[in-house]
Order: sequence, then structure tokens, then C-alpha cells
Amino acid sequence: MVGRRRGARTGRGWDAKPPAPARPARPGDDGAGPSDGAELVDDGSARAERAAKRQAQRDPHEVAREICLRQLAVRPRTRAELAAAMRAKDVADEVAEAVLDRYDEVGMIDDAAFARAWVSSRHHGKGLASRALGQELRRRGVDAEVVTEALAELDDETQARTAYELAVRKLRTTRGEPDAVFRRVVGALARKGYPGGIAVRAVKDALAARSAEDAELAELLDPDLFDTPEQ
Repeated sequence: MVGRRRGARTGRGWDAKPPAPARPARPGDDGAGPSDGAELVDDGSARAERAAKRQAQRDPHEVAREICLRQLAVRPRTRAELAAAMRAKDVADEVAEAVLDRYDEVGMIDDAAFARAWVSSRHHGKGLASRALGQELRRRGVDAEVVTEALAELDDETQARTAYELAVRKLRTTRGEPDAVFRRVVGALARKGYPGGIAVRAVKDALAARSAEDAELAELLDPDLFDTPEQ
């Protein structure tokens, strides 16, 4: 009978693998330490605290410039818009003023150029009249004198022509009784900033170009009913 070879024993004999080293105890294994979730929260808080410390140690002018550059990378901004963005990030007023003055000097911000470009783009792109454009520029902090100068480039003839084109397009998609259609189109022009007189005349001319019947009806309506006060 052939005997078993030495070293072939099983179980805890010679062929048995050594036991794996015990895993070091982790916090929370015995229920007494913090859980993994708590460790993550602690790590996140620590990282945030370190980031805040690094931010506090940076040159405040560098921080202000980075804020402005990020804003300007999206679209041109007014001086007031950039100042508001820095104020929201707790940049000191004197630091913000210094950075903005420098950007003024090198031409990175120019409220007059911004206003002119805004008027041209929004009028030709959205059909907005001077009243609506002025409101938008003032909301962006542009000085009243600068707004007036920018709007001066948008003359009455140009606005009347744009209002007429808008009326023609709006009439194509507006349905209902003729007088109701007239009122809705005039109202649409008024919401774009056109005074009542310009809006009414534009719609009457658009109706007249469409049919003699529409033109006759338009002439019977009282233009004063559609006039809107200047804002």
C-alpha cells in the first residue's frame, strides 16, 4: 500500500495556507467611533476650511481681477455689473474700485461702448424701442447721460420702420375679430417700448397694406385708446 507523501497533509497540515493577517480595526467597527459617512463629512469640512484659508491669504486684487475676468468671459459687462459681482464675493469696495479704474484705463470696460452695442443689438435683434432699451440699460447701472447718448443713435424713422415690420409679422399670426386683432398687435408693440402713436400708425399701415377692408376698419378706431404714457 502506497503511503501518503510527506507534505500532502490537508487541513491544518503542511499544505494549509497561512491565515490572512487581521484587518486593522476601523473607527465605527465596534460602534464606538465615527462612521464612514461622518469621516467624509469631516474631510469635506476640513477641505472647505483649508480652501477658505488659502482664499483669505491671496492678494485681494488678484481675487477681484479673477471675478471680473470670469464675468467678462461670458459677455461684455457694465462697470456697475462688475462691481455687483465683486460685492457678492465680499471684495472690499476700495479694492473693487481700484480694479475697475484700471479696467477703465485699458478699455476692458466701457459703458458708452456697451450702451451703443446694446441698443443696436437689441433693436435689430428683438425689435425693442428706445423706451424699453433705456429701461434695460438703467437696470444694468449705465449712467443716465450715457443712456441718452446711446439712444440718440436710434432715430424716429428707424423705430417707425421697425415697428411697421413687427406689425406685419404679428398680423400674420394673430387671429380673431378685426378690432381685437388691431388691439392685440398694438399692445404687442407697446410692450416692446413703442409709444402709442407709433404703434397705432405702424399697425394701420400694416393693415392698409394687407387689405382695403382692414385699412377702413383701422381708420375708424380712436388712436387715443392705445396711447401709452412715457416712462
